[in-house]
Amino acid sequence: MSTQGQRLKKIRNELNLTQAQLGLALGISKQFYSNIETDRTLLNNEKLVLLYKDYNVNLNYLLGGVLPMFNDDKKTTNDFEEKVKKILIQEGLIKN
Repeated sequence: MSTQGQRLKKIRNELNLTQAQLGLALGISKQFYSNIETDRTLLNNEKLVLLYKDYNVNLNYLLGGVLPMFNDDKKTTNDFEEKVKKILIQEGLIKN
């Protein structure tokens, strides 16, 4: 089974982005991003939501390796995004 970092690298390659480009999009340095891909650290919830929202990444794939890599249905994505955001706000993990 692949790691979160390995799956994130596959996603980045599918998006044709460099580590620096995806790091910038997530608001983190290239070095910190590199640490995520090499499993020295994990993505926090805020960054997971950004990948989900901005790149339509299937969080089931990123977190557990369940295909597909990207969500196909934008309506489902928007509904799920709102539910995830509401839970994260309630838990104090992100600000509104």
